[in-house]
Amino acid sequence: MLTRRFGKTELNLSVFSLGTMRCLDDGDIFRQTLATALELGINHLETAQGYGKSEEYLGESLKKLSPPRESLYITTKITPTPDPKQITASIDRSLARLQLDYIDCLAIHGLNTPQHLQDTLTSIHALQAAQAQGKIRHIGFSSHGSLELILEAIETDLFAFVNLHYYYFFQHNQPAITLAQTKDLGIFIISPADKGGRLYTPPQTLKNLCAPLSPLAFNYRFLLDNAAISTLSIGAANPEQLREPLQSLNQDYPILGIKERIETHLEETLKGDRCQQCYQCLPCPEAINIPEVLRLRNLAVGLAMTDYAQYRYQMLENAGHWFTGNKANKCTECGDCLPRCPEVLQIPRLLLDSHQRLNGAPRRRLWSE
Repeated sequence: MLTRRFGKTELNLSVFSLGTMRCLDDGDIFRQTLATALELGINHLETAQGYGKSEEYLGESLKKLSPPRESLYITTKITPTPDPKQITASIDRSLARLQLDYIDCLAIHGLNTPQHLQDTLTSIHALQAAQAQGKIRHIGFSSHGSLELILEAIETDLFAFVNLHYYYFFQHNQPAITLAQTKDLGIFIISPADKGGRLYTPPQTLKNLCAPLSPLAFNYRFLLDNAAISTLSIGAANPEQLREPLQSLNQDYPILGIKERIETHLEETLKGDRCQQCYQCLPCPEAINIPEVLRLRNLAVGLAMTDYAQYRYQMLENAGHWFTGNKANKCTECGDCLPRCPEVLQIPRLLLDSHQRLNGAPRRRLWSE
């Protein structure tokens, strides 16, 4: 397994990490998945207090498998709060559940709003005290928030690493990658298979465009071709789901041609209706997440990624600060966005079309805090 330096933490992490949010149906399957990950050379394990029994399962499994502690790096996450006593209690709770003397990387989980950042700045001394006591080694954050908020958090210079959403089909956070690299933060890409496009069940159109790679392998290659990125999460639910990601490391196929095919296909299919994700249409008076809605339409219409687009769209208005914005049917056709669109898109028409294509039964996050 290849390893990369995790920014200023100076940890050498395997380029794939085991994320444990989905491996929760059974403690035995969890342990088997962890054992397989260790056998394959994965040395970074990621959990969170919000992931059901994940911390307990991980602690029990590590005790039974008994890998050398110095060979593993553990990340867990706690929710933002302005209360330093709550921070201290959360860290102690994670240590007890994980059955560990220290946690390598402690992240604020879901720094998604300006208030979350302010709360964290208020209680940061509690994190730093735990660091001085040896309970945690490195402090970072994850975010589902706006690019502007992520950049502001990085600029505080309080964090050693960041967990980011960034994929081939969602590159809006590239400036955060650039800034984090400039400040030598470790960069951990989360959910590249699922939120990156449900690439474990891709449509035939996308399979054809990515051949001879799978769409999943293409996305992994796109990410790992970026030297700023240290590690990618694999959210495996069982041991078998660890195999394909690692096989992608052995596929030395140039991806430039694949990118060109995808972009050409999108242009030909969407014609003049393709949103280029400039975000100049925001803010919307009705709080519609216009760029995200139109990104999902791009993927559904342009690449037949309808299953993924519906999955994400149906989370709007149902996932709180984890996925913000109203659905497209809230559009009043006020026209406020129209003069700001450099592509001169007929945004109200496209919003209505998006809602008709993508709306369905509401969805929520797998785990909620």
